[in-house]
Order: sequence, then structure tokens, then C-alpha cells
Amino acid sequence: VPAPTSCPCCGSLKLSKLGEDVTETLEVIPRSWKVIQTVREKFTCRACEAITQPPAPFHVTPRGFVGPNLLATILFEKFGQHQPLNRQSERYAREGIDLAVSTLADQVGAATVALKPLHELIARHVMVAQRLHADDTTVPILAKGKTDTGRI
Repeated sequence: VPAPTSCPCCGSLKLSKLGEDVTETLEVIPRSWKVIQTVREKFTCRACEAITQPPAPFHVTPRGFVGPNLLATILFEKFGQHQPLNRQSERYAREGIDLAVSTLADQVGAATVALKPLHELIARHVMVAQRLHADDTTVPILAKGKTDTGRI
């Protein structure tokens, strides 16, 4: 807010700063989408006619187009927020981005393949312990004609 240049009471220009009050407002900024283009120039050697080009940026899916932030968002919404892929696809469509459920599923599958080495490292680390502690919380499992008890 611009500071006053004169006293609103008497009109004097002799103002000195006494302090300030800060007002904080929490606001949400809608998600923005970007298409990031990476230009990779090709060169040919005039001596041996070899063609050279820098490597393409890494994507979890070979020849894919989904960036790491979008992939992390898809995975977090699916597994962290329990948001099914069809609802994610519908929301992206409302935001102007057409991502089919099958495309999202392909990305989840590619991420599981890419994260498998990390999963194996964690599993090895956990299995070297002398004891494993587990939550013995029971949950009802609905089966045809009856309900079984399952454990998490």
C-alpha cells in the first residue's frame, strides 16, 4: 500500500515513519502447465561424416513426455491422496490437459519399474533387522456371502 505523502488530518508534509503493520493473506495460485522444449542440435563431422548429438533428457518412460514433477504428482495423488487415475484424468481435462487414464497407468507402471531398485534396497535394509514390528489392525474383507477378517 503506498505511504501517504501528507497528513490526512492537517495536510502537513512533515510525516515521519512510526512503524508498520503487516497483513498476511493466504491465497491459492492455480496450477500452471508448461511444455518444456529441449533443443538438441545435430552436428556432422566434415572429415569422417559421423553425426553427433547430445543425449535426450531422461524420462522414466522411454520416449515419454511426462516430466519428473508431473510423474511425482500423479504418484502422490494416486497413492498418497487415494485419487483414482480416472479422476486425475478428468481434473487434468478440466484444466485443459488431455491425459488418458491409460497414459497415466503407463506412467505409474514405468515408475514402479524405475523405483524397483530403491524398493529392493529398502527391503534388504528392513530384512537385516532382528525383529520386524507390524500393525495388527484388523479390517473387514468383503467376500461373496461372508465377511473375512484381514490384517494390514
